[in-house]
Amino acid sequence: MQMDERKRKILRAIVQDYIATAEPIGSRTIARKFDLGVSPATIRNEMADLEDLGYIEQPHTSAGRIPSDAGYRYFVDCLMDPQVLNDEEKEIIERESTKRIQQIQEVISHTSKLLSELTNLTSIVLGPHKAKSAFGKMHFLPYQPGQVIMVIVKENGVVENHIVDVGENITAEELQKVAGVFNQKMRGYSLDHVKRSLLHEIYSELSRQRHLIDNTLDMLSTILDDSEEEDRVYLGGTLNILNQPEFKDLSKVKTLFKVFEENEPLKKLLHPNQEGLNVTIGGENTLKEFQDCSVISANYKVNGITIGAVGVLGPTRMDYAKAIAIVDFMTRSLTEVLTRRRR
Repeated sequence: MQMDERKRKILRAIVQDYIATAEPIGSRTIARKFDLGVSPATIRNEMADLEDLGYIEQPHTSAGRIPSDAGYRYFVDCLMDPQVLNDEEKEIIERESTKRIQQIQEVISHTSKLLSELTNLTSIVLGPHKAKSAFGKMHFLPYQPGQVIMVIVKENGVVENHIVDVGENITAEELQKVAGVFNQKMRGYSLDHVKRSLLHEIYSELSRQRHLIDNTLDMLSTILDDSEEEDRVYLGGTLNILNQPEFKDLSKVKTLFKVFEENEPLKKLLHPNQEGLNVTIGGENTLKEFQDCSVISANYKVNGITIGAVGVLGPTRMDYAKAIAIVDFMTRSLTEVLTRRRR
């Protein structure tokens, strides 16, 4: 049995109507609300085929049908019309992000609030986090006069970024030299294992940049500190879950809220190691607590280096086109704002 054009139109109608109403839909309602040019009897036969294919299912308490996880996946991959944010929504994202550019962590924290407000869903934002790891590689990215973004790539792949004061007289060539020396001397070391002789070599080779070396080592002592692990996961709009009819069952909500307190599951939901925009629907989530939910996520970068991820979480009955458009624009806007040097 194949998905012909008529079945596609009927599945699109079922998904769109259920997203809008949260109510199962029957063949007569589809015939009345959507101009498909076929009778309710024909629609009913096609719905039976769609159910056999696994794209729709029947709730126990209703004669109507709702999309299954597979139906949502087919809709997102094959039927959904891409949505473009309007100028007002774009302006809100760009204005709010730029307004808070003075501190990267403040930008990231505010992003969670902004995402939840624009989507009416729960937002999850993953910023740089600490982890037990050795130094891998260092980059300096231009930020604004007298400051640079120091990006540290640890050997376990974790990326951290911090704003460092360098003074307005230091040149790009000097920054490149500092990064080169650190990359050569410290690769594979945690700060606790850096010998005094190695630090002496660094100071000797970079005697003219002693102030920058001191600031860099202070920052590295924090970044490479393996005495504790600090995960930076920001949530926004957690109470939005309560507005969804799927979560009227308080026991289900309590389970979700309990997981919201645990950082590791939230980080896994965002797929921070995957490129591009990710849509995970229902049972595709490996955590059973989230198998009634869908997650849309994407990474944001500075000069091509991934430094975090943002996403939204909601019921499988979400407005995918709208949420995808917002997450996509938000990550592109964050990437541009954090990469662009403010003058």
